[in-house]
Amino acid sequence: MGNSILFMGPTTIFFAITILIPFIYGIYLTLNKMDTPADPMVFAGISNYVSAVQDTQFWSSLWLTLKFVLATVFFVNLVGFGLAYLVTSGIKIQNSMRTAYFTPNLIGGLVLGYIWQFVFVQSLPAIGAKLGISWLKLGWLGDPHMAFWALVLVTIWQTSGYMMIIFIAGLISIPKDIIEAATIDGAGPFRRLINVTLPLMVPSFVVTVFLSLKNAFMVYDLNFSLTNGGPYNSTQMVSMHVVNKAFVEANYGTGQAEAIILFVIVAIVTGFQVYTSKKMEVEA
Repeated sequence: MGNSILFMGPTTIFFAITILIPFIYGIYLTLNKMDTPADPMVFAGISNYVSAVQDTQFWSSLWLTLKFVLATVFFVNLVGFGLAYLVTSGIKIQNSMRTAYFTPNLIGGLVLGYIWQFVFVQSLPAIGAKLGISWLKLGWLGDPHMAFWALVLVTIWQTSGYMMIIFIAGLISIPKDIIEAATIDGAGPFRRLINVTLPLMVPSFVVTVFLSLKNAFMVYDLNFSLTNGGPYNSTQMVSMHVVNKAFVEANYGTGQAEAIILFVIVAIVTGFQVYTSKKMEVEA
Protein backbone atom coordinates (compact mmCIF):
# COMPACT_ATOMS: atom_id res chain seq x y z
CA MET A 1 0.00 0.00 0.00
CA GLY A 2 2.80 2.38 0.92
CA ASN A 3 4.65 1.73 -2.35
CA SER A 4 1.45 2.27 -4.34
CA ILE A 5 0.92 5.66 -2.72
CA LEU A 6 4.59 6.54 -3.30
CA PHE A 7 4.43 5.78 -7.02
CA MET A 8 0.84 6.83 -7.78
CA GLY A 9 0.67 9.82 -5.44
CA PRO A 10 2.61 12.38 -7.52
CA THR A 11 0.78 11.37 -10.71
CA THR A 12 -2.60 11.54 -9.00
CA ILE A 13 -1.84 14.96 -7.50
CA PHE A 14 -0.61 16.28 -10.84
CA PHE A 15 -3.70 14.92 -12.61
CA ALA A 16 -5.98 16.50 -10.01
CA ILE A 17 -4.26 19.90 -10.24
CA THR A 18 -4.08 20.08 -14.03
CA ILE A 19 -7.21 18.19 -15.12
CA LEU A 20 -9.71 17.25 -12.44
CA ILE A 21 -9.91 20.45 -10.36
CA PRO A 22 -10.03 22.81 -13.40
CA PHE A 23 -12.73 20.62 -14.95
CA ILE A 24 -14.89 20.70 -11.81
CA TYR A 25 -14.32 24.46 -11.48
CA GLY A 26 -15.29 24.85 -15.14
CA ILE A 27 -18.63 23.14 -14.46
CA TYR A 28 -19.10 25.50 -11.51
CA LEU A 29 -18.48 28.49 -13.79
CA THR A 30 -21.25 27.36 -16.13
CA LEU A 31 -23.74 27.80 -13.28
CA ASN A 32 -22.70 31.40 -12.62
CA LYS A 33 -22.60 34.67 -14.51
CA MET A 34 -20.03 37.48 -14.42
CA ASP A 35 -19.42 40.31 -16.87
CA THR A 36 -15.71 40.74 -16.12
CA PRO A 37 -13.12 38.72 -14.15
CA ALA A 38 -13.26 41.39 -11.43
CA ASP A 39 -17.02 41.16 -10.94
CA PRO A 40 -18.49 38.79 -8.35
CA MET A 41 -20.10 35.64 -9.72
CA VAL A 42 -23.88 35.50 -9.57
CA PHE A 43 -25.67 32.16 -9.61
CA ALA A 44 -27.45 31.76 -12.95
CA GLY A 45 -28.63 28.14 -12.89
CA ILE A 46 -28.81 26.58 -16.33
CA SER A 47 -29.27 29.89 -18.15
CA ASN A 48 -25.73 29.64 -19.59
CA TYR A 49 -26.56 26.24 -21.08
CA VAL A 50 -29.77 27.66 -22.53
CA SER A 51 -27.78 30.52 -24.10
CA ALA A 52 -25.25 28.04 -25.44
CA VAL A 53 -27.94 25.89 -27.06
CA GLN A 54 -29.54 28.99 -28.58
CA ASP A 55 -26.22 30.26 -29.98
CA THR A 56 -26.54 29.65 -33.73
CA GLN A 57 -22.89 30.54 -34.36
CA PHE A 58 -21.83 27.79 -31.96
CA TRP A 59 -23.75 25.16 -33.93
CA SER A 60 -22.57 26.48 -37.31
CA SER A 61 -18.94 26.40 -36.13
CA LEU A 62 -19.55 22.87 -34.76
CA TRP A 63 -20.96 21.77 -38.13
CA LEU A 64 -17.89 23.21 -39.87
CA THR A 65 -15.69 21.38 -37.36
CA LEU A 66 -17.49 18.11 -38.10
CA LYS A 67 -16.69 18.52 -41.80
CA PHE A 68 -13.09 19.31 -40.87
CA VAL A 69 -13.00 16.19 -38.67
CA LEU A 70 -14.28 13.93 -41.46
CA ALA A 71 -11.77 15.29 -43.97
CA THR A 72 -8.71 15.27 -41.75
CA VAL A 73 -9.34 11.96 -39.97
CA PHE A 74 -9.73 10.13 -43.28
CA PHE A 75 -6.76 11.69 -45.08
CA VAL A 76 -4.41 11.80 -42.09
CA ASN A 77 -4.83 8.08 -41.50
CA LEU A 78 -4.69 7.25 -45.21
CA VAL A 79 -1.51 9.25 -45.76
CA GLY A 80 0.02 8.13 -42.45
CA PHE A 81 -0.54 4.45 -43.27
CA GLY A 82 0.74 4.94 -46.81
CA LEU A 83 3.93 6.55 -45.53
CA ALA A 84 4.42 3.80 -42.94
CA TYR A 85 3.93 1.12 -45.59
CA LEU A 86 6.45 2.90 -47.81
CA VAL A 87 9.18 3.30 -45.19
CA THR A 88 8.88 -0.33 -44.04
CA SER A 89 9.11 -1.74 -47.56
CA GLY A 90 12.88 -2.16 -47.39
CA ILE A 91 14.01 0.73 -49.60
CA LYS A 92 17.50 2.01 -48.93
CA ILE A 93 16.66 5.52 -47.72
CA GLN A 94 13.72 4.53 -45.51
CA ASN A 95 15.32 5.82 -42.29
CA SER A 96 15.94 9.24 -43.82
CA MET A 97 12.38 9.26 -45.15
CA ARG A 98 11.00 8.52 -41.67
CA THR A 99 12.84 11.54 -40.29
CA ALA A 100 11.70 13.78 -43.12
CA TYR A 101 8.05 12.76 -42.84
CA PHE A 102 8.01 13.11 -39.04
CA THR A 103 9.69 16.55 -38.95
CA PRO A 104 6.52 18.65 -39.63
CA ASN A 105 5.02 17.30 -36.41
CA LEU A 106 7.81 18.98 -34.45
CA ILE A 107 6.71 22.45 -35.59
CA GLY A 108 4.21 24.13 -33.28
CA GLY A 109 0.75 24.92 -34.59
CA LEU A 110 1.15 28.71 -34.33
CA VAL A 111 4.50 28.76 -36.12
CA LEU A 112 3.24 26.28 -38.69
CA GLY A 113 0.19 28.43 -39.41
CA TYR A 114 2.24 31.56 -40.00
CA ILE A 115 4.66 29.67 -42.27
CA TRP A 116 1.84 28.29 -44.40
CA GLN A 117 0.09 31.65 -44.38
CA PHE A 118 3.11 33.02 -46.24
CA VAL A 119 2.97 30.04 -48.62
CA PHE A 120 -0.72 30.49 -49.44
CA VAL A 121 -0.68 34.30 -49.62
CA GLN A 122 2.71 34.95 -51.24
CA SER A 123 4.39 31.86 -52.69
CA LEU A 124 1.58 29.99 -54.43
CA PRO A 125 0.08 33.06 -56.18
CA ALA A 126 3.56 34.03 -57.38
CA ILE A 127 4.16 30.53 -58.74
CA GLY A 128 0.72 30.51 -60.34
CA ALA A 129 1.34 33.86 -62.03
CA LYS A 130 4.75 32.69 -63.26
CA LEU A 131 3.47 29.40 -64.68
CA GLY A 132 0.09 30.69 -65.81
CA ILE A 133 -1.87 28.36 -63.49
CA SER A 134 -5.12 30.17 -62.71
CA TRP A 135 -6.14 28.25 -59.58
CA LEU A 136 -2.76 28.93 -57.97
CA LYS A 137 -3.10 32.66 -58.60
CA LEU A 138 -6.12 32.82 -56.30
CA GLY A 139 -5.64 33.87 -52.70
CA TRP A 140 -6.40 30.63 -50.89
CA LEU A 141 -7.05 32.30 -47.55
CA GLY A 142 -9.37 34.90 -49.05
CA ASP A 143 -11.88 32.37 -50.33
CA PRO A 144 -14.04 30.54 -47.73
CA HIS A 145 -14.00 27.20 -49.55
CA MET A 146 -10.28 27.25 -50.33
CA ALA A 147 -9.39 28.54 -46.85
CA PHE A 148 -11.14 25.51 -45.34
CA TRP A 149 -9.17 23.12 -47.53
CA ALA A 150 -6.00 25.03 -46.73
CA LEU A 151 -6.60 24.16 -43.06
CA VAL A 152 -7.20 20.53 -44.01
CA LEU A 153 -4.06 20.40 -46.15
CA VAL A 154 -1.80 21.85 -43.46
CA THR A 155 -3.28 19.53 -40.81
CA ILE A 156 -2.58 16.51 -43.00
CA TRP A 157 0.95 17.72 -43.66
CA GLN A 158 1.64 18.23 -39.96
CA THR A 159 0.09 15.16 -38.34
CA SER A 160 0.51 12.37 -40.91
CA GLY A 161 4.13 11.86 -39.85
CA TYR A 162 3.12 11.28 -36.23
CA MET A 163 0.50 8.72 -37.26
CA MET A 164 3.14 7.12 -39.48
CA ILE A 165 5.22 6.29 -36.39
CA ILE A 166 2.27 4.47 -34.81
CA PHE A 167 1.57 2.58 -38.02
CA ILE A 168 5.24 1.61 -38.32
CA ALA A 169 5.08 0.02 -34.87
CA GLY A 170 1.98 -1.90 -35.94
CA LEU A 171 3.50 -3.08 -39.21
CA ILE A 172 6.70 -4.23 -37.53
CA SER A 173 4.72 -6.22 -34.94
CA ILE A 174 2.93 -8.32 -37.58
CA PRO A 175 4.46 -11.85 -37.45
CA LYS A 176 6.51 -12.52 -40.56
CA ASP A 177 5.39 -16.17 -40.70
CA ILE A 178 1.82 -15.03 -41.41
CA ILE A 179 3.00 -12.93 -44.36
CA GLU A 180 5.17 -15.80 -45.59
CA ALA A 181 2.26 -18.26 -45.30
CA ALA A 182 0.02 -15.92 -47.32
CA THR A 183 2.75 -15.59 -49.96
CA ILE A 184 3.15 -19.37 -50.21
CA ASP A 185 -0.62 -19.69 -50.63
CA GLY A 186 -0.33 -17.46 -53.69
CA ALA A 187 -1.50 -14.11 -52.30
CA GLY A 188 -0.01 -11.14 -54.10
CA PRO A 189 1.05 -7.86 -52.45
CA PHE A 190 -2.40 -6.26 -52.76
CA ARG A 191 -4.20 -9.37 -51.48
CA ARG A 192 -1.79 -9.63 -48.52
CA LEU A 193 -2.41 -5.97 -47.73
CA ILE A 194 -6.21 -6.31 -47.77
CA ASN A 195 -6.65 -9.74 -46.19
CA VAL A 196 -3.67 -9.96 -43.83
CA THR A 197 -2.03 -6.63 -43.04
CA LEU A 198 -5.04 -4.34 -42.61
CA PRO A 199 -7.01 -6.69 -40.27
CA LEU A 200 -3.93 -7.03 -38.06
CA MET A 201 -3.46 -3.25 -38.09
CA VAL A 202 -6.82 -2.51 -36.47
CA PRO A 203 -5.27 -1.83 -33.00
CA SER A 204 -3.05 0.81 -34.60
CA PHE A 205 -6.03 2.35 -36.39
CA VAL A 206 -7.91 2.50 -33.06
CA VAL A 207 -5.15 4.70 -31.66
CA THR A 208 -4.58 6.86 -34.74
CA VAL A 209 -8.27 7.49 -35.40
CA PHE A 210 -8.79 8.39 -31.73
CA LEU A 211 -5.88 10.85 -31.78
CA SER A 212 -6.85 12.40 -35.10
CA LEU A 213 -10.47 12.75 -33.95
CA LYS A 214 -9.41 14.49 -30.75
CA ASN A 215 -6.94 16.78 -32.51
CA ALA A 216 -9.44 17.75 -35.21
CA PHE A 217 -12.22 18.59 -32.76
CA MET A 218 -9.88 20.65 -30.57
CA VAL A 219 -7.93 22.47 -33.30
CA TYR A 220 -7.28 26.08 -32.29
CA ASP A 221 -3.68 27.22 -32.73
CA LEU A 222 -3.52 26.40 -36.45
CA ASN A 223 -6.99 27.88 -36.99
CA PHE A 224 -5.90 31.06 -35.23
CA SER A 225 -2.56 31.56 -36.98
CA LEU A 226 -3.50 30.45 -40.49
CA THR A 227 -6.94 32.01 -41.05
CA ASN A 228 -7.97 33.53 -37.70
CA GLY A 229 -11.44 32.26 -38.51
CA GLY A 230 -11.64 34.27 -41.73
CA PRO A 231 -12.72 35.29 -44.17
CA TYR A 232 -15.81 36.60 -42.36
CA ASN A 233 -15.75 33.79 -39.76
CA SER A 234 -16.21 31.20 -42.51
CA THR A 235 -13.38 29.03 -41.13
CA GLN A 236 -13.98 29.59 -37.43
CA MET A 237 -13.84 26.16 -35.79
CA VAL A 238 -15.79 25.44 -32.63
CA SER A 239 -12.78 25.73 -30.29
CA MET A 240 -12.04 29.23 -31.60
CA HIS A 241 -15.69 30.18 -31.23
CA VAL A 242 -15.70 29.00 -27.60
CA VAL A 243 -12.54 30.98 -26.82
CA ASN A 244 -13.92 34.11 -28.51
CA LYS A 245 -17.23 33.75 -26.69
CA ALA A 246 -15.51 33.55 -23.31
CA PHE A 247 -12.58 35.96 -23.65
CA VAL A 248 -13.33 38.29 -26.57
CA GLU A 249 -17.02 38.78 -25.86
CA ALA A 250 -16.36 38.39 -22.09
CA ASN A 251 -19.26 35.95 -21.83
CA TYR A 252 -17.49 33.52 -19.55
CA GLY A 253 -20.44 31.47 -18.38
CA THR A 254 -21.86 30.79 -21.83
CA GLY A 255 -18.40 30.15 -23.26
CA GLN A 256 -17.68 27.61 -20.54
CA ALA A 257 -21.09 25.98 -21.07
CA GLU A 258 -20.29 25.61 -24.76
CA ALA A 259 -16.93 24.09 -23.83
CA ILE A 260 -18.69 21.50 -21.64
CA ILE A 261 -21.13 20.68 -24.45
CA LEU A 262 -18.19 20.28 -26.83
CA PHE A 263 -16.44 18.01 -24.32
CA VAL A 264 -19.52 15.78 -24.06
CA ILE A 265 -19.85 15.56 -27.86
CA VAL A 266 -16.17 14.67 -28.30
CA ALA A 267 -16.32 12.12 -25.47
CA ILE A 268 -19.34 10.41 -27.06
CA VAL A 269 -17.82 10.36 -30.55
CA THR A 270 -14.41 9.09 -29.46
CA GLY A 271 -15.91 6.58 -27.03
CA PHE A 272 -18.14 5.17 -29.77
CA GLN A 273 -15.17 5.03 -32.14
CA VAL A 274 -13.01 3.10 -29.68
CA TYR A 275 -15.85 0.72 -28.79
CA THR A 276 -16.72 -0.14 -32.38
CA SER A 277 -13.07 -0.35 -33.45
CA LYS A 278 -12.17 -2.73 -30.63
CA LYS A 279 -14.83 -5.15 -31.86
CA MET A 280 -13.03 -5.30 -35.22
CA GLU A 281 -9.69 -6.42 -33.77
CA VAL A 282 -8.37 -9.84 -34.74
CA GLU A 283 -5.56 -11.87 -33.20
CA ALA A 284 -2.48 -12.89 -35.16
